[in-house]
Amino acid sequence: MCGIVGYIGKKEATPILIEGLSKLEYRGYDSAGVCVYNQALNLMKAKGRLAILEEKVTNNPLKGCVGIGHTRWATHGEPSDENSHPHYNEDETIALVHNGIIENYLTIKEKLETKGYTFKSETDTEVAVQLIDYYYKEKNDLLDAVITAIEEIEGSYAFAILSVDEPDKVIAVRKDSPLIIGLGDGENYIASDIPAILKHTRDMYLLEDQEIAIVREGDITILNVNKESLQRDVYHVDWDIEAAEKGGFDHFMLKEIFEQPNVVKNTLMPRLPLDQDEILLDNIKLTQSDIEKFKQIYIVACGTASYTGLVGKYLIERVSRVPVISEIASEFRYREPILDENTLMIVVSQSGETADTLAALRMAKKAGAHVIGIVNAVGSTIAREANDVLYTWAGPEIAVASTKAYSAQLCAMYLISIKIAMELGKIDTNAFKALREELYALPDKIESILKQSHKIKALADQYKSSKNIFYIGRGLDYAVSMEGALKLKEIAYLHAEPYAAGELKHGPIALIEDSSLLVGLVGQEELFDKTVSNIKEVKARGAKVLAIALEGNEAIEKTADEVIYVPRTHWYLTSILLNIPQQIFAYYIAVGLGHDVDKPRNLAKSVTVE
Repeated sequence: MCGIVGYIGKKEATPILIEGLSKLEYRGYDSAGVCVYNQALNLMKAKGRLAILEEKVTNNPLKGCVGIGHTRWATHGEPSDENSHPHYNEDETIALVHNGIIENYLTIKEKLETKGYTFKSETDTEVAVQLIDYYYKEKNDLLDAVITAIEEIEGSYAFAILSVDEPDKVIAVRKDSPLIIGLGDGENYIASDIPAILKHTRDMYLLEDQEIAIVREGDITILNVNKESLQRDVYHVDWDIEAAEKGGFDHFMLKEIFEQPNVVKNTLMPRLPLDQDEILLDNIKLTQSDIEKFKQIYIVACGTASYTGLVGKYLIERVSRVPVISEIASEFRYREPILDENTLMIVVSQSGETADTLAALRMAKKAGAHVIGIVNAVGSTIAREANDVLYTWAGPEIAVASTKAYSAQLCAMYLISIKIAMELGKIDTNAFKALREELYALPDKIESILKQSHKIKALADQYKSSKNIFYIGRGLDYAVSMEGALKLKEIAYLHAEPYAAGELKHGPIALIEDSSLLVGLVGQEELFDKTVSNIKEVKARGAKVLAIALEGNEAIEKTADEVIYVPRTHWYLTSILLNIPQQIFAYYIAVGLGHDVDKPRNLAKSVTVE
C-alpha cells in the first residue's frame, strides 16, 4: 500500500530518498515525508503529491547521510501534514515510518496516555514510535526497545526506525508487510519494493515475517525476535529499471496494455513445449491421485484477480467436473469455510502481498489444505508461503489499474485448469494439441486487437459523457464484463455496473434510460442468441449499445450501435481477447475526461491492509 525508502552511507540521503519514493508512486499515496539525521532528526513532510514535498526540500535542504522516507495512503486519520510519515516520539529523538495497520493501537495509546504521553496525529503509527520510546527509556537500547514493542503490537507492519542516540544504524522490522534490504558498497538501503532502489543495487535481502534488520553503512545483521542471527541468501534482480519507464507511451497503463502480447508469450510458451504433449507447471506436481483426492477447489483473490478466479471456476467445473468455489478473500476469511487436507486452494495476487488473500492462504494451510499461488512478484510473501507457486512473469506493473498482470493471471489459470483436466482424463492428447495451438496464437491475436486502438479511442470519445454504463454477458463473458466495469470505475470514475445478461429483467433494467450505455459481450457461441435477446431489451428502452463480439458474428450489427470484433479462438480462451478492448476503452475514456490514469484517486497498487 504505502512506500518506504531508507538509506545509510556517505552520500546525501535526501535525494536518494526522494528519488526512491518517486519509484513507489504507483503504489498509491496521499502524502509523503522524509527524515534525515544531522546532529538531530530533521523532518519534512507534506500532504499531496511527492512534488510538493520535493519543492519544500529544495527550498529548505535536509543535509545528512542517513535517513528514512515514506509515501502514505491514509488509513488512520485523514490525509494531512500532521498524519503524514515519518512520525517522531515526543522528544523528537526517534523517527519511524510504517506500512500496515496496528490493530490494538487504541489500547496501546490509552496505556501511554496514562504514562503522560500526548499525541499530535490521528495515526496508529505515532503510537508505535511512542511505544518504542517508552521502552527505550526503560532499556536504553534501541534494538531491545523495538523487540519489546513489537511483542506488544498486534497487526501488520513494516517499520524503518532512526534514532538520534544510535545514528549509525537504521532498524528495519517486517510482519505481513513487505520490506527489503538493498546491499551497496559502503552504503545500504531499505525499501518496501524493488524499483525504489534498483538504480543503486541489484542485490537484496528479502525480510521474512518477524525478522529484524540492523542496517549500517558497512554491514547488515538480520535477527529474529530472540536476537539470534539469521543467514539469508542474496536475491539478485535480473530485470532492468527501464522496465519501469514509459518507453514512449503517454502513460504506464497504455504501455502495459501494449506489452500484453509479450507477457502472454512469456507466461505460456515455456510451459507448453512443442515436443511434449504436456504442461510444465514449473515445480508444481499435480498428479491424477492428487487431484482425485481433492473434494473441492477454492479460488480466492481480491479485485481484478478475483475475476481470474471466476474464469477458472467456469473452466474447471465445465471441463473437469470438479466443484469449485470462487470467492473474494475478504469474505472468505470470515464465513468459516470448510477446509481440510482434501481441499485445493488457488490464490491469485499480482503483488503476492495482498493482505486478505495472504490471510486466506494461511487459514487454508493451517487446516491442511494444499495451496497454489498465482503470483507476479518473485519472492513475495504468498510466493514463499504457498505450497506451490506459478509465476506469471508479467514484469513490473506500474499503473495502479491492472492490465497485463490480469492477462497473465488468465494464462496461468488456463494452464492449471487444462492440467487438471488432462490428469483426470477429461482432455485427450488431440484436444490438448488443439488448445495448445490456440494458446500459441494468442499473442498475435492480441496484437490484432491492439491495432484497433484508434477505433476504440474514437468510441471512447463518443461515449465518455455517458452517465450510467452497464456491462452484460453470460457465462465466461459475464466474468469478463465484471473486469470491464471495474476498469471504468477505477480510472474514469464513472458509474459502471456488470450484470449477468439474464438478470437484467429482474430489476436492473429499471435503470436504463436514454443516456445509458450498454457494453454487451457476446463471445460464447452457444449463448449468442440469448445474449442478443437481452441486448434488444435494453436497446428498446433507449440505451446505446456497444458490443464486443467474435469475428464472423456480424448478426450483432443488426442490434448494436457499434461493434468491436476480436479474433476467433477456442471457446476456452475467449476471456482474454474480449477483455483487451475493455482495457483500451476504459483507458481512453479516462484520458478523455482528464484523469490521472496511472494514479487513480483513492487507490493503491498493492493492498497490504485489510
